[in-house]
Amino acid sequence: MRQRGFLFYITGLLKTFILLIIFLTGNITYGYAQELVEAAVTDSTFVIITDTIPVVDSIPESGIDEIALSDSTVQEAFQVADVAGEDNLAMRNRLENTFKPNSTRAVLYSAIFPGLGQIYNRQYWKLPLVYGGFTGFMYAITWNNRMYQDYSNAYVAIVHDAREYPEGPADKWSTDWTDLVRSGDYQSVLNNTSYHDQFKRRKDYYRRYRDLSIILAVGFYALCMLDAYVDAEMFDFDVSPDLSMRVEPLIMPRTGLNEWTFGINYSITF
Repeated sequence: MRQRGFLFYITGLLKTFILLIIFLTGNITYGYAQELVEAAVTDSTFVIITDTIPVVDSIPESGIDEIALSDSTVQEAFQVADVAGEDNLAMRNRLENTFKPNSTRAVLYSAIFPGLGQIYNRQYWKLPLVYGGFTGFMYAITWNNRMYQDYSNAYVAIVHDAREYPEGPADKWSTDWTDLVRSGDYQSVLNNTSYHDQFKRRKDYYRRYRDLSIILAVGFYALCMLDAYVDAEMFDFDVSPDLSMRVEPLIMPRTGLNEWTFGINYSITF
């Protein structure tokens, strides 16, 4: 009985010892495994760092210069683009603010009143020509029309008086024709058919020139409209890069054949 208890005691000690060995072995194994994991993490980190750093350090100086040059080139390109954009914007503003007349509107203004088309086109120097021309035509029309009316009335009156009052009295004769006769012998003028024909020729003469003045005035009116249209269409048309006229005095010295000569020299460049 005592021997069996001793064996049981020995067996318990062996079990306890085995468990202790297993426990210690497990802790050692776990610690070693943890150290391996930490070492692996450390090694991987080191590898990543050491793999990254040499790539950066391995860039040659020429490559750095090229990178710097490319950066400066890009900056210059952006600056040029900005300047070009500003220039384009300024040019667009100038084009929008630049006056360009409308040809249809210019013709309409010129048709409403002569000279308005030239004013709209800013061709102010043509206004004296326009209004001077119309003034001349209006004077010609009114003058010829007045003379036509005088000789027309005189012709009708002298024919009437020659038929109704060939012998007088003089107070029956119309002043329409007597005022046009220079001599005081109205009786001989009244009975002379050549004077009748003269009055008729003068009447036809002034009527023809009155009608011609009206036609020319209408043509000048149409010419002003055409001028306004052409000016509007060719407002920004540059005929030549150098179109100018120079006026300068001219002095030619005396020679064996000619004396001193003074004058004015006109030179036109086109």
